[in-house]
Amino acid sequence: MEAGIVSRAMAAAAALARELHLGVDDAVVLHNSNRLALHLLPCGVLARVAPVGQEVAALEVEFALRLGETASPVAALEPGVEPRVYERDGFAVTLWTYYEVVRPELGFPGAYAGVLRRLHAGMRSVEIATPHFLDRAAEAERLVMHRDETPALAETDRHLLLSTLQSARDQIRSRGAAEQLLHGEPHPGNLLSTRDGLLFIDFETCCRGPIEFDVAHVPEEVSTRYPGIDQVLLAECRRLVLAMVAAWRWDIRDEFPDGHQHGRDILSLLRQGPPWPALGALTAE
Repeated sequence: MEAGIVSRAMAAAAALARELHLGVDDAVVLHNSNRLALHLLPCGVLARVAPVGQEVAALEVEFALRLGETASPVAALEPGVEPRVYERDGFAVTLWTYYEVVRPELGFPGAYAGVLRRLHAGMRSVEIATPHFLDRAAEAERLVMHRDETPALAETDRHLLLSTLQSARDQIRSRGAAEQLLHGEPHPGNLLSTRDGLLFIDFETCCRGPIEFDVAHVPEEVSTRYPGIDQVLLAECRRLVLAMVAAWRWDIRDEFPDGHQHGRDILSLLRQGPPWPALGALTAE
């Protein structure tokens, strides 16, 4: 979000929290991208804020409530207020428990794989309508095909991304793998190490697909500890994820810091060929 929108979003979240009888004297920005994450003080609540109509907050709240009932490893909503999406001054606001981040314990890769398996188990018991993971791939392909939405993308790079997206999609379909509800982006940036253990956050990208699509987002030392993985399918999912993320970096609406350089780095990896690195390895750098 731009500076002017950030200040308005912070004011809206603080005003809402006060109306809900949460003590707020200050708001600290924890993350700023397509939405804002704020630590409200002194009440110690996490607020997620996005312009109305540019968020999937209702879906995320539903996931948090449903997965919380299964004891899945997910961050919880703030228990002191009604669990729903609030609207204030043109912004959608959700209120969450704030977790202090601690250093991961020894054996982190195994623990990471374990909580991802627990999350998948919990998701198998939840029925919520979500997009298919290949719908997201199709959206990335549409971005690359529309030059007015990705004007800075060189034509050779555009051809590489289109051929990669199409080839990986076809190879994935040919595996005929079982599908289920997925997080969508369970990379290290969406996993908190807290005193309550490892907890997943940010469910706005939930989708349906094979578990290998989720595992494609985690570092290799984590994926090797997740049992029963189709390694051929995992490799194709990694290739697809890299191409999707590279496409998003060239979207004129993308707000990722130094996004074009990140996109160029991924394009270089795609040109080098397999073995394809996991997205989580890039996120952790």
